[in-house]
Amino acid sequence: MSVTDILSPKDIEAALSSCKAAGSFDYKIFFSKVGLSGKTPDQVKKIFSILDRDKSGFIEEDELQNFLQNFAPDARALTPDETKIFLTAGDSDGDGKIGVDGRLNLVRVAFRSSSTPGELGLCSPSM
Repeated sequence: MSVTDILSPKDIEAALSSCKAAGSFDYKIFFSKVGLSGKTPDQVKKIFSILDRDKSGFIEEDELQNFLQNFAPDARALTPDETKIFLTAGDSDGDGKIGVDGRLNLVRVAFRSSSTPGELGLCSPSM
C-alpha cells in the first residue's frame, strides 16, 4: 500500500511544496493540506502504518525525521526542532515514540481548534 492509495497526489504535492524550507514544517498545516481531515480513523491508521517503516507498531524519532520522504523520496528531512515538536505532539504517554493512540491524537489535535488556515498555524510559504 502507498500513501497515494489514500491521499491525492495533488494534495501531497501541495503539502510538500508548502514545507520546502527548513524550519517551515508544521504538522497541523501539513495534515490539512494533504487531506487527512476528511479521512476516516481507519484510513488515518493505514497512513500511519505506512509511516511506521520498521513495522514496530510505533513511529520513532528517526521515522519522524524522514516523515516527508514517505510522500516523496526527494523531500527534505525534518530539522531536529521540527522533529521534536512533531514527536511531542503525538507522544501521548511520554515514551519518546508515537503509538496507536498518538497516531489519531495528532490528527485530532490538528483539527480540533479551527478550520481556517491562519488559526491552524500552517506552514510558512516556501522559498
